Amino acid sequence: MLRAPVESSSIVSVGYDEEQRILEIVYTGGRVYHYLEVPPERVLALLRAESKGRFVNGEIKPNFRYRAV
Repeated sequence: MLRAPVESSSIVSVGYDEEQRILEIVYTGGRVYHYLEVPPERVLALLRAESKGRFVNGEIKPNFRYRAV
């Protein structure tokens, strides 16, 4: 899975497995979550968002299943 560090007060890095459509987010506290069935367009929107945390809270968490890793 490719991972990229991001500028955010709540997120350390974002990874994405396009084949499995899994978005991985590493939070500043060390927690890691996989969000399932996330289309690549949503990942690009996240990476382009001015506030990564706000985007995740408003667009990812409410719309995609997830699991702690």
